[in-house]
Amino acid sequence: MKAKKFISSGHFLLVTRYSLPFTFYLQIRRLFSFIFFFTIFSAQLSCCPHCGKQSQSINDGSAVIPGAYQTEVYFPILEDKRIAVVGNHTSTVGDTHLVDTLLSSGFNVVRIFSPEHGFRGTAADGEYIDDGKDKNTGLPVISLYGENRRPQPQYIEDLDLIIFDIQDVGVRFYTYISTMTYVIEEAAKKGLPVMILDRPNPNGHYVDGPVLEPEFSSFVGLHPVPVVHGMTVGEYALMVNGEGWLKDELYADIEVIKVANYCHSTPYEVCVSPSPNLPNMTAIYLYPSLCFFEGTQISVGRGTEKPFQVFGHPELPTEKYSYLFTPKSISASPNPPQLNRNCFGKDLSKTNPDSIRAKGFIDLTYLIDAYKNFPDKDTFFNNYFERLAGTGKLRKQIIKGIAIEEIRQSWEKDIESFKKIRKKYLLYNDFE
Repeated sequence: MKAKKFISSGHFLLVTRYSLPFTFYLQIRRLFSFIFFFTIFSAQLSCCPHCGKQSQSINDGSAVIPGAYQTEVYFPILEDKRIAVVGNHTSTVGDTHLVDTLLSSGFNVVRIFSPEHGFRGTAADGEYIDDGKDKNTGLPVISLYGENRRPQPQYIEDLDLIIFDIQDVGVRFYTYISTMTYVIEEAAKKGLPVMILDRPNPNGHYVDGPVLEPEFSSFVGLHPVPVVHGMTVGEYALMVNGEGWLKDELYADIEVIKVANYCHSTPYEVCVSPSPNLPNMTAIYLYPSLCFFEGTQISVGRGTEKPFQVFGHPELPTEKYSYLFTPKSISASPNPPQLNRNCFGKDLSKTNPDSIRAKGFIDLTYLIDAYKNFPDKDTFFNNYFERLAGTGKLRKQIIKGIAIEEIRQSWEKDIESFKKIRKKYLLYNDFE
């Protein structure tokens, strides 16, 4: 396999920078970076290999290589460009942040746009984030999860290119794809190209859940897609653009830097927690099923060491829900549901992640069983449930006691229609 560039810290050439012309300095620096790759880059990939194995080398041609790692593909495009990066703590090239990688390679990064959880990924879910300055680089950080959800015109008019690089989890109500959509729309207004450094989707091996109905569109679901859409962010962006889902009939200039050695059936272990309350693969695989509880009175473990790996409530019967946990105010969840109350529920944290992944569908048993055993059924759901489900039908189906098989059958026609749309934009071999 052709060797991939890896960007070093650049400290070796500190003196050369001031004794040689800057362009010559950059050429030497990139040569050193290229050589440096052979000593450490395969170690950087070892936690995210093809088929989940830890020992594969990049040289055997099987390691999954995210778009951001393939600097030889997109670096030439960045020359002499004024660049903004839409990124967060998951935007890395090995152990080095993408922004640091670009700056150390001499590229002109003008500013950073940050999504929910902030640029360094420490903000809690739903926490309002102000604009600021990145302490590491001194670059201005413009929040897209604060006063504005979209880049304002003054922050894009001086750019030549926007780069989007964020690890997603492939679920409709995970807000990174909404941020990406708004960035693409604003870029399209200015004729500004968007480059997406694609990353694998850990839940990209299936499609499931109700398709969003237009009246329930919100920041946790903008488009008519199922809860689990089975697409990478690059594929998703191409679909939104190609299907005319951008507002005002906009059409964007999008370039996707593909993931190497990836297909939708490829197991992929996310190295960096994509958000504070998805700390491991168990949580990531359970998230599509357990997040429905966010539209109910049930705690999903926010404020504990096991978010999205447990669920419970003080009023669930202890004979059926024997696991005890107490949500506390912590940095990842300052005010979690059922704060400081003893909750009785189930602990799924010991479940083998591979067995969760192998199901390949949203498991409604947790939600339906909790509803059946909840004493005050009139208060079980809250107004957020329909926005998560994307439909007004699911709550009614659960209240009526409709069987899971029948509920799932009610999704099938819409899912099949979506799959025909999805197929047009796939960049990688599908799971079917």
